[in-house]
Amino acid sequence: MTRKTILGIISALLVLLFAYAGLSKLLDYNTFKFQLGRSPYVTGIAGFVAWALPVCEIIIVLLLIIQRTRLLGLYASFFLMLLFTGYIYAMLHFSYYIPCSCGGILSKMSWSQHLVFNVVFVFIALAGILLEEKPLKSKILMHQTGM
Repeated sequence: MTRKTILGIISALLVLLFAYAGLSKLLDYNTFKFQLGRSPYVTGIAGFVAWALPVCEIIIVLLLIIQRTRLLGLYASFFLMLLFTGYIYAMLHFSYYIPCSCGGILSKMSWSQHLVFNVVFVFIALAGILLEEKPLKSKILMHQTGM
């Protein structure tokens, strides 16, 4: 497979993940907000997170779809997946109560399965960044050397 094909697959996977996650949170907003309010780490900001998180996920989808902003979308995906992974790790290892604030299919996973799922997507986003940056650096070098 070519680099471009792999990047397309990575972008499509991330678009599907974030579109699904963002829309499912918005469609079941009250439940999502309620569950966030029960989380020991975000109780105080649950109202803000309940609308900001799905909005960020939808923005990431748009960044990934537009070719000129794909690298930014990949970085945003990587960062958000790292945050989610850290949150799940903290919930599993340091929390006295573990609510489920995921929607749809993801709510069927255990927290340990969700941690593995997130780690896989962290690496998928990282692979996308590395693949997308390589030709960008080449283009910059070619421009600077006058080629």
